[in-house]
Amino acid sequence: MSKEHWDKSFSDNDFVYGKSENAFINETSDLIPDHSKVGCFAEGEGRNAVYLAKLGHEVTTYDQSTIGLEKTKTLASQNNVEVETVAIDLTKEKVRTDQFDAAIMVFGHVPKQSQQFLIESMIDSVKPSGYIIFEVYSESQLAYQTGGPKSVEMLYNPVDILNWIKNYKSIHFYYGEADRNEGKRHVGLGHVIQAVIKK
Repeated sequence: MSKEHWDKSFSDNDFVYGKSENAFINETSDLIPDHSKVGCFAEGEGRNAVYLAKLGHEVTTYDQSTIGLEKTKTLASQNNVEVETVAIDLTKEKVRTDQFDAAIMVFGHVPKQSQQFLIESMIDSVKPSGYIIFEVYSESQLAYQTGGPKSVEMLYNPVDILNWIKNYKSIHFYYGEADRNEGKRHVGLGHVIQAVIKK
């Protein structure tokens, strides 16, 4: 998906995925130590970044959509927090290593050939003993029609993800159904892959 695709996607006046954090991030955020430096990957309009900033973390978001990043700034100011935004193509550019105490990604969908690069960049950005937390749609999501990419090429396979994270301590891994009501783009029961690993 191109920068143009995501700019167009986020150009709606509404926050297309809502302003509230993802349920899985809400459930797992207490793992992140107080006053951590957190990187949010493929963060779109910033709902998870702003939530983490409100918890007292120092948050940096990465996305290729400048419109998404502008909406992140707007949402942050509405909530009286600061979030650093970085425009980057996460399928081509690696984020600086060993800088965060934790990293998160919610529904960061990229083509199959770029998925490992994105996940490894996210893991590498975290310092030893830090946490990586993410939730993505699985290939099975196509049958649900409740959000996410319309192509299996943009969805994740659980075996791939297990291979990419196998060298780290797995705290949580889930492959199955989850109910997600996030704005107007994620509505109802879907099929997800969730992971929490410790570096």
